[in-house]
Amino acid sequence: MDLATITAIRVELESKLKRQRFGKIFQLSRTDIAVDFRMPDSTYLFISVESKNPRAYLIRRKLRDLEKVSGTPGNFALTLRKKLSGAELTSIEQVKDERVLIFAYDAKDELGNLASYALAAQLTGASANLFLLDSESKIVDSLRQTRGEGQQTGEAYAPPARRDGNNSPPQSTVNLPANVSAQIDAEEQEKSSAAKFQSLANTARNKLKQEISRREKLLGKLNEDLDGHGDADRWKRFGDLLLANASTARRDGETVLLTDYFDDNAPEISVAVDENDSLTEAAEKYFRRYTKARNARQEIEKRKVTIAKELERFGALSIKLETAIASEDEDLINDAAGIRPEASKKRAKKPGEGSSGTRSFISSDGFEILVGKKAKDNDFLTFRTAKSLDTWMHAADYPGSHVVVRNPNRKEVPHRTLLEAAQLAAFYSKGKTQTKAAVHYTQKKFVNKPKGALPGLVSLASFKTILVEPKVGEAKLSDE
Repeated sequence: MDLATITAIRVELESKLKRQRFGKIFQLSRTDIAVDFRMPDSTYLFISVESKNPRAYLIRRKLRDLEKVSGTPGNFALTLRKKLSGAELTSIEQVKDERVLIFAYDAKDELGNLASYALAAQLTGASANLFLLDSESKIVDSLRQTRGEGQQTGEAYAPPARRDGNNSPPQSTVNLPANVSAQIDAEEQEKSSAAKFQSLANTARNKLKQEISRREKLLGKLNEDLDGHGDADRWKRFGDLLLANASTARRDGETVLLTDYFDDNAPEISVAVDENDSLTEAAEKYFRRYTKARNARQEIEKRKVTIAKELERFGALSIKLETAIASEDEDLINDAAGIRPEASKKRAKKPGEGSSGTRSFISSDGFEILVGKKAKDNDFLTFRTAKSLDTWMHAADYPGSHVVVRNPNRKEVPHRTLLEAAQLAAFYSKGKTQTKAAVHYTQKKFVNKPKGALPGLVSLASFKTILVEPKVGEAKLSDE
């Protein structure tokens, strides 16, 4: 606030607050307070000594809104409460040519004797502060720690010296409205709202960027793994040639010269082998490498397909998010990034407490099988409902429901129950139209939630896979 604005504010504050009594104090942040003067129109004195934007003016708020955002009072707020509670505001003065307002109070001490105090609101940028002064203008306490003469506890208060040596602080060149506080408050709330919206947008963007980055890195690692296993067909070919050339091959240390019968020209090629291995043993090693590389390629390619689908989905979410940001639609932003405002969060109910977030089945062996409905329900089922030794399932290659087989007695889960639960996991997934679908299963203790992951996304430390037909099967829907 510049000098002219503070001058106008002083007039407005004095006209509204003079002869009013100091009431409840709200600690809104480390640098911000609001004071209740028991005004009938829900008006409060707001003072901020934030170095980048110090200010003082009247605000109109609902009491419950102030109570909601206020935190635990700091030492300075407690001192004000002790010294000024019930004190009458007798005047508001502005230090000449300074951005400092002095609020004078008549109070009573612990013995009921009259005592004079003052609040010095020092709205001076980096040195902004709020001081409680005694009757001799000595500093009793301060909201922040500032340096300089007249700025320390026990010293007679003095405004801070100007660093640029200029004796005249900046003046406003804008015509001020009659109701200065309302204008400033509206502008500050608009700035605050814009800042919060930008923060929300940035948070949403970062969440999606992190999810995309994780999957891109994983794709890179999968490709590295694939390269590390080598060409499966090449290893099989070497194994076959070693056997086919068993009687004609020529050895030279760790190299064997073979006729390549797979080539129409039948050229001679060299194949690396351990010099201590027979040709049959060398062939068996290549066949093992072939099997390992083939299986790895199949599994890696499946995972790459899954990740590619996830990247496609996150790409679509990014487009949706940018559309939401452009239209300033906070609900769409929250939805696109999987963010939910704190105020809208409610305690989720566990199955059996009327929760609609899961379907409950009973297997042929009498085990309870719970199936999540939506992504957030999946998270609740997996990380709030399921116990460490319960069996957890999910379709391997498709988005779908988390499935939990409850095991309160820690018995061995029968294969028939595992099969029925896996069928449900496949059925309640995007793979339900497939003839067969793979389902990963493990104990819940091996299921983790990556930091910042969207609802429903998990990682598995260990798992097995079962191939089933997607269907409800023999499990019976439980009566709730």
